[in-house]
Amino acid sequence: MTVGIERLAAYVPPWVLPIEALADARGVAREKARAGLGVEAMAVTPPCEDVVTLAANAGARLLRAAAVSPDDIGMLLVATETAVDHAKPVAILVHGLLGIRAQCRVFELKHACYAGTAALMTAADWVRAGAARRRRALVIAADVARYPLRSPGELTQGAGAVAMLVGNDAAVLQLGAETGLHAADVWDFWRPLGHREALVDGKYSVDCYLAALDGAFGAYRPREWPELGPGEAFTDRVAHLLFHAPFPKMAMKAHRRLATLDWQAARERWAAVAPRLDDAIAEAYAAQVAPGLEAVARIGNAYTASLYLCLAGLLEREGRRLGGRRLGLFSYGSGSCAEFFTGTVPGRASEATDGGLGRLLAARTEIDVPAYERAFASADAGGDPPAGFQGDFVFTGVRAERREYARVAR
Repeated sequence: MTVGIERLAAYVPPWVLPIEALADARGVAREKARAGLGVEAMAVTPPCEDVVTLAANAGARLLRAAAVSPDDIGMLLVATETAVDHAKPVAILVHGLLGIRAQCRVFELKHACYAGTAALMTAADWVRAGAARRRRALVIAADVARYPLRSPGELTQGAGAVAMLVGNDAAVLQLGAETGLHAADVWDFWRPLGHREALVDGKYSVDCYLAALDGAFGAYRPREWPELGPGEAFTDRVAHLLFHAPFPKMAMKAHRRLATLDWQAARERWAAVAPRLDDAIAEAYAAQVAPGLEAVARIGNAYTASLYLCLAGLLEREGRRLGGRRLGLFSYGSGSCAEFFTGTVPGRASEATDGGLGRLLAARTEIDVPAYERAFASADAGGDPPAGFQGDFVFTGVRAERREYARVAR
């Protein structure tokens, strides 16, 4: 049975801070931000937005674009690591805002940045299990990355959401049957109860990410079908590779590791590329990885949504020419769990591959560092939408210890 993403839609907040402005304000060399991290700009949420509105706005855009009624959704999964309550899930708040029917399985998933993939795979299995009747799930990955002001992680902050309609008519991405998994109990990134900002051991987290990639891709490669020949590289079978990108240059590190592992396993290929390894990796990176990073370089880290913003950006840019081609995807969540999987862009891919991301990025309002710091300080204030707001829903504030939301009047 074919299962995968029938349609997707992205959503990013309306404010953007150029990374050079933040680097200058923090006394950081612009080159470190641009070249060292690969970041161009940071998406910033105004006080009227939080992870609930990001998720609901992405979901509303998807239902409209796909012309799907909320009554057709039988499962709603929201993946986030920036939940707003320890008990009440973001998913049920989104369920109410979107008007999805009561006969729906609804829950929130958390495993750092991996949760978006956990939600996608859970939904896909649910669709497969209901083969006798058509099932459709709405999966949303949404997050607001926050680090303390003036901390090393501040330059990688971002926010965004991607909503995916999962079902049998996979017009965007048909999921492969096999995946590779890796899990390990590590303390590379975490957010203790009571903390608004995450804690991270930066260098160790990079090492954990790469170790998880070794494990997940190492588990996947022998399962590739048809079986790889002794001189055949897996990367020859895919048009692009997409990686979780806490910052874009992390994807460069990840690609170097994956390509090296893949080529070493293909002995004939390794003999050919080893003498010119750096050049071979650079060429492969430019062709297979860099095209999927353009959007996240302009958004920053969106945690669970990061990998799927890469997917949305790539499909918007190249979806029509990728019909019939495969993609390789790597998802990592600190703590940790990782998964490597593949998907095929259907030959009929057309308007379904347009998630609206480019238009949202172009419509953003540029802000300065003082405005960003005010927004940072008033994250739970709520309020009215700013001029030109593209979303359907806003966070209006906390009353009687309950978060309240409203539909934007048009």
